[in-house]
Amino acid sequence: MNILSTGFECVFENGFAFPLGDKTNDFYIVFSEMPFSANIGGKNFVCPGGTATVSAVNVPLSFVSDGEFFVCDWILCDLSEETEFIDAVGLMTDYPSLCFDSKLIHSLLRNIFSSYYSLGADRTKKLETMMRMLLSEMSCGNLRSQSTQQSSEPHYSALVSLREKIYRTPQLKWNVDMMASEVSMSRSYFQHIYTETFGVSCMSDVISGKIEKAKEILSETDCTVSQVASMCGYDNEEHFMRQFKRIVGMTPTSYRHIR
Repeated sequence: MNILSTGFECVFENGFAFPLGDKTNDFYIVFSEMPFSANIGGKNFVCPGGTATVSAVNVPLSFVSDGEFFVCDWILCDLSEETEFIDAVGLMTDYPSLCFDSKLIHSLLRNIFSSYYSLGADRTKKLETMMRMLLSEMSCGNLRSQSTQQSSEPHYSALVSLREKIYRTPQLKWNVDMMASEVSMSRSYFQHIYTETFGVSCMSDVISGKIEKAKEILSETDCTVSQVASMCGYDNEEHFMRQFKRIVGMTPTSYRHIR
């Protein structure tokens, strides 16, 4: 994961457009704590504060904030070697993602910025670990264009309520049939409309909900890894540890120490 350039708390004029490039594996990661509107590849998105975007450099990208200036943190990076990891965490590119823990995202971006311009011996390893953590945190809240939201009506409210329940109760044995029944849809239609609405499959969201809850417990309690696994709906501690490391990029114990 090669960082090419980065900026922290940068101030831009409203309507600022990031420079276009032609390298298909290079991406802009942009995060702002203030509400803003984004145009990504011709699609308009209205984004609350604490939203991030990940978009390819060959996709036109511009921002307008609700204030006088657009203030953001950003990274230009080469993700050519991270395709498998991005698929594993379910991160959608060229879409905004509402970050559940915006303070953590902002802190990670500050630390990435500082480490990038440092000369520490472990600089490369630290940057890779923090970048994986950043992408994992950003993967859980893809937003959609207004046209996509309208196409999923009248089911949108029911789907949002279901998604909140999935993240609130990760210990339940969620499966496709159970989720489809919650919103009174057929299995195939539910899978289609869920992915269309949130930009991620329902089962990927179930896993994301478990991992997000695990990170919360690891950060706020002294529960053992085995207890955390059980509280997040895992029957097997080893399976939990493998899935956590695949998605977050580090073991549960390492994550606890970083937090």
